[in-house]
Amino acid sequence: MDERRDKTPEIHPSSIVSSRARIGSGVRIGPWCTVGPDVEIGDNVELISHVVVDGHTTLGEGVVCYPFTTVGMAPQDLKYRGEPTACVVGPRTIIRENVTIHRGTATGTGVTRIGPDCLIMANSHVAHDCTLGRGVIIVNNVVMGGHVTIGDDARIMGAAALHQFVRIGHAALVGGVCGVEADVIPYGSVLGNRARLVGLHWIWLRRNGVQPDEIRRMRQAFRALYPKAAHATGTVFQTRLEHVRKTYGDDARVVEILDFIAAPSHRGLVRVQSGDMIESDGA
Repeated sequence: MDERRDKTPEIHPSSIVSSRARIGSGVRIGPWCTVGPDVEIGDNVELISHVVVDGHTTLGEGVVCYPFTTVGMAPQDLKYRGEPTACVVGPRTIIRENVTIHRGTATGTGVTRIGPDCLIMANSHVAHDCTLGRGVIIVNNVVMGGHVTIGDDARIMGAAALHQFVRIGHAALVGGVCGVEADVIPYGSVLGNRARLVGLHWIWLRRNGVQPDEIRRMRQAFRALYPKAAHATGTVFQTRLEHVRKTYGDDARVVEILDFIAAPSHRGLVRVQSGDMIESDGA
């Protein structure tokens, strides 16, 4: 049990905390922080120092913000006119140094939402109207445009750049210094200066208890969707989709990939380039 629960918040005298802000039990607000009037801070949150939380922003229980982070500031959108949009950060998420997270816009969903148990590393930017699922890891210097959606357990490696409206699927892996201009399928792994699909995120699958037989079927389905020489088969992508759904439609993870592909998209899909397939031993 957390010994800070039901304890009076600790607020350093150098910090400026609005009297209208709602502050939970066991909160620690270190030196030189600023908390706006429409902010709600859950129990046992810690703002270490020099943190700014503004706008209609909610920090869930146990969130930790490291120095020089800003959460809920106005979006970098010239259409924004001060509407009361929101930012929500889920429980236990860790926000490291110099991260910027902007609230939503009236022309978007109206809220920037970060799920529970995320880790957002130093110098990263989460733009307006972005949605991050549970357990997402954003490594240093990642930047994203507005309206990006990232599924649960995705991993975005250092200095990657995500285009506006891109969707990153559940447990996908985006390699470092990778420009992502289109959607990444669930469990997909993308690399390159401009993202190209090189396989599935086999390491995540093995580490998260997916059984070898299921991994084998996922590999077969993936190869059927993205053959190394699709031009030689004479098939079009839609035909391959139909074949995979018919053949592997009883596999929930394969269906998840197919449903993601079938969902509406602003950006289309990251595709495989000829000769780029990378296979991991034991997958």
